[in-house]
Amino acid sequence: MALTTLFRPVGSKELALIRESGWRAFPPRLPEQPIFYPVLSEEYATQIAHDWNTRDGGTGYVLRFEVQTEYLKQFPIQTAGSRIHQEYWITAGELSEFNRHITGLIEVVSEFTGRSTDPVE
Repeated sequence: MALTTLFRPVGSKELALIRESGWRAFPPRLPEQPIFYPVLSEEYATQIAHDWNTRDGGTGYVLRFEVQTEYLKQFPIQTAGSRIHQEYWITAGELSEFNRHITGLIEVVSEFTGRSTDPVE
């Protein structure tokens, strides 16, 4: 079976939920998050984890995981900027099925700690 390696930038709260799943699934989306965005490159995931997840003192993580390639074929690759900014758009309703097609464990490949952006008094 062919597998595709994907990446996902997450913060501490989402990481805790993934850990609770035994490193096998992504948590359901919140109502204000209708789309799950796994990305195709570690470089893109790193940009998001470093630049967004670390805001206001947060920690960002880059996760790596494998999904069955045949299953992914139903989702067109979306480009959200330059050619390295490629991702899949998985609707919240499809996330459980997506999780069933993850093979192996989700793993943390990098971690970034941010500083608070609050003004110094």
